[in-house]
Amino acid sequence: MSNLAVTDDLFFNRAGLDRARVETIVADALNGADDGELFLEYGQSESLAWDDGKLKSASFDTAQGFGLRAISGEATGYAHAASLSEDAIRRAAATVRAVHAGHGGTLAEPPAGTNRALYAAENPLSQVDFEDKVKLLAAIDAYARSKNPRVRQVSCSLSGEWQAVQIIRPDGLRVADVRPLVRLNVSVVVADGDRMESGSHGAGGRTAYELYLRPETWQAHVDEALRQALVNLESIPAPAGEMPIVLGPGWPGILLHEAIGHGLEGDFNRKKTSAFASLMGQRVAAPGVTVVDDGTLENRRGSLTVDDEGTPTQSTTLIEDGILVGFMQDRMNARLMGVRPTGNGRRQSFAHHPMPRMTNTVMRPGDRDPAEIIASVDRGLYAVNFGGGQVDITSGKFVFSASEAYLIEGGKIGPAVKGATIIGNGPDALTKVTLVGNDTQLDPGIGTCGKEGQGVPVGVGQPTLRIDGLTVGGTAA
Repeated sequence: MSNLAVTDDLFFNRAGLDRARVETIVADALNGADDGELFLEYGQSESLAWDDGKLKSASFDTAQGFGLRAISGEATGYAHAASLSEDAIRRAAATVRAVHAGHGGTLAEPPAGTNRALYAAENPLSQVDFEDKVKLLAAIDAYARSKNPRVRQVSCSLSGEWQAVQIIRPDGLRVADVRPLVRLNVSVVVADGDRMESGSHGAGGRTAYELYLRPETWQAHVDEALRQALVNLESIPAPAGEMPIVLGPGWPGILLHEAIGHGLEGDFNRKKTSAFASLMGQRVAAPGVTVVDDGTLENRRGSLTVDDEGTPTQSTTLIEDGILVGFMQDRMNARLMGVRPTGNGRRQSFAHHPMPRMTNTVMRPGDRDPAEIIASVDRGLYAVNFGGGQVDITSGKFVFSASEAYLIEGGKIGPAVKGATIIGNGPDALTKVTLVGNDTQLDPGIGTCGKEGQGVPVGVGQPTLRIDGLTVGGTAA
């Protein structure tokens, strides 16, 4: 069954909406607007959490509703309701119509169609019994404790979502997408005397639970969480000061996401609040640095067949060999900036309006062997995993905490360090990239990005990188 057929059944058969009347309401409400759409959504989600040897919580939720948007110039009228009824849509239409009253806009061209599907439409929540999900979490707990006597606590969680959306435009175009999403997380606390340290690992994507029920899969995640915890148990205080930093491949791309990714979203650049505003076509990074945002990777957490405005996603080159060549665009910002949408119009749910957001933001590989990059550093920091971080979009300044990092001494990886933070400026940091590895990896599928109160799933990736002259905040005297 096609995505359009699935969503027609949900919204027009089960919810009882009359499609022809709804299309008429949308066309009338947006007559004279520059753009807009009706966004219909039905979703199911669940989460199971295990802690301290028992099931701590289990939740299941269903949600449905719509959001109606009208755009006039830079102004947006948006109304939403957690109700799929014709009366509610009519009331929303009366609200958003006010934003373009007296405005004789020409409706923007509709998005191009696509026949591709980047993930299966099956609902993962219904494919595995609740008891089997609980057994999986219990098995993770038992396995972790059996691996090492120093394990003191095991926490793990399994979550899944199934989201069906249909977008109805005033020109009659209808676009649908059905999106599965699952995630497994494992956290382990180990102790040696009075000292306790933790490690965590997880994975996920737009797929079914079946992959994560396989012992070879979940045991690998437990092994990695335990390895990180044991490494941290032997760590020494991190040094402080300016030094070369080598970032490992994969998840450390979260620094790339935060430090420069948000600054390359269309709205910040149209409003001139990004550190990258007015730099199009100029060098913003060292030669060899190429960054793309790619929403077309199959089954990846950040991927979308179409975005939340109905535009097919694409691979958008943002920085090419150090030169700024593109921004991520939704429909409104693309129209106002005189460029084409890139399939980056995303929203958390029907209760939120879309805006330019990242999907999977990845740095392309270079030509250096990772071992060569490590060997090039006399004294520095090798950051393999990151925890939290924050960035100021306007200035580009960022601060990140490394959850797993090592000293580099004499070109060799030395002891693990604890408490390292990396401080820098996004645009400036890109110019200090001196070596780019040939080992680009994607993160395991755990990213969630926040912007203006909205959270959406994302992916990151990068090769091993050497960046000179960043500041490390540490705890060593």
